[in-house]
Amino acid sequence: FSDTPKGARASAALYSLIETAKANGLDPYVYLRQVFKELPTAQTLVEIEALLPWNLNADSLKAA
Repeated sequence: FSDTPKGARASAALYSLIETAKANGLDPYVYLRQVFKELPTAQTLVEIEALLPWNLNADSLKAA
C-alpha cells in the first residue's frame, strides 16, 4: 500500500486522522464508523467540517 507515493500519502492521511481522533479523546473505530456513515450525505463544507475530530465529542458518538 505504501509502495507508491500515492499509497504513502493515503496511509499518512488515515494515520493522521486516527491519531487526531485519539488526541481529541475519541475512540478511532467509533469515530471512523460515524464519519463513514455521515460523510456520503454531507453536502456543504460546514457539514463536512462538523465531522472533524475536534468538532465531536465521545458522548455524541456514543449516542449516534
